Amino acid sequence: MSRFGRIGHQLYTGELSYDFIGRRRRWYLVSAILIAISIAALLIFKLQPGIEFQGGADFRVHTTVTAHTVPDMRAAIENSGVPDLQDSMINTIGNNEVRVQTRTLDPVNEVPKVRSAIAQEAGTTSENVAYSLIGATWGSQITTKALIALVVFLVLVTLVIWIYFRNGKMSAAALIALGHDLILTVGVYALVGFTVTPATLIGVLTILGYSLYDTVVVFDKVRENTRDLKSSTTRTYSEAANLAVNQVLVRSINTTVIGVLPVAALLFAGAFILGEGPLKDLALALFVGMVSGAYSSIFIATPLLVQMREREPEMQKLTARVASRRAREAAKVEPGGKSGPRSSTSAGRSPVPVALAGEDGAEDDGAEADERAAETPVAAPLSLSITRAPADQPPPGRPVNDAVRRPQPQHRPRSQRKK
Repeated sequence: MSRFGRIGHQLYTGELSYDFIGRRRRWYLVSAILIAISIAALLIFKLQPGIEFQGGADFRVHTTVTAHTVPDMRAAIENSGVPDLQDSMINTIGNNEVRVQTRTLDPVNEVPKVRSAIAQEAGTTSENVAYSLIGATWGSQITTKALIALVVFLVLVTLVIWIYFRNGKMSAAALIALGHDLILTVGVYALVGFTVTPATLIGVLTILGYSLYDTVVVFDKVRENTRDLKSSTTRTYSEAANLAVNQVLVRSINTTVIGVLPVAALLFAGAFILGEGPLKDLALALFVGMVSGAYSSIFIATPLLVQMREREPEMQKLTARVASRRAREAAKVEPGGKSGPRSSTSAGRSPVPVALAGEDGAEDDGAEADERAAETPVAAPLSLSITRAPADQPPPGRPVNDAVRRPQPQHRPRSQRKK
């Protein structure tokens, strides 16, 4: 067995364990910092919606791409005679294509001027410049449908998790983890300056599925470990949930790595080889979402679930029972390491046993024994003398019939006994 496999086996059996639940404040702090950075990026840099959402004109032309292609093309369209083209987006696609995105243009008066300027800079004719016009109305419809799809998705996810686990707190924890992943993904988009396109929305909806997959795997193991927990005093709910996280840790890491590697290849190809297109937008959303989904399922969703469940009265009683049992077990162990009943041997006091028999025959706890010992007045040390009764004398209170007296064992030597 490899070292990684051996560590996974130890995590699953509980021989090796990391306290994810006990350190949840640390994970909350890390997530709060990441969310704050994402929100700041959205406020400062803002998202850059593509023309599919805000409408505009898209021009493409084949030409040899050099280091001066983008600034020269920008200067050409700004000098075309069409106003308000300073905010146009110009990108290169590979080594032989340029893409120009502008505001919504008049198809009769403004489009021919821009096509002519782009063709002149690229060294070709206007007929070789492909263009498409997208209205703002179509873009607003795309945005509305995307928001509706997101809301419907979240509602269905909430119902499915609640029906499957029979626990509303699991649905709440899963939704909070989903919100965490969404904010981080959108914040990364604002930081890197990628254009938000329909491919971005597809990627966002896809990462929600990946995030839910990891969360459901962890929650299913938590449910398995806590199925009969209320009738047991071996561990608390947080300890059982922490064991579940350790048991699925290796599986989550393997699943995430295997899924992220091809997505990273797509992101590299779309961002550095192609330079433009839906592949880059889709790959970035998938990459960020899969990593944040694996993180949130372990460090956010499960600690939140434990925190909500531990506030229930039944779980508080369970925690108290576990603590009481462990205290009694610790009290039975002497400081020297020998186990046995605890005794109090102070000066002038007789030994007091930990367990005292009550009127009903049941044994009292050590704490009650200590209280009784404290209330008992201190007496002088007792001197006990033990007298052994003769072997042929019956116990007191029991009548003896001489006629049926059983022969007693003879303690004379075998040679002197009667035959």
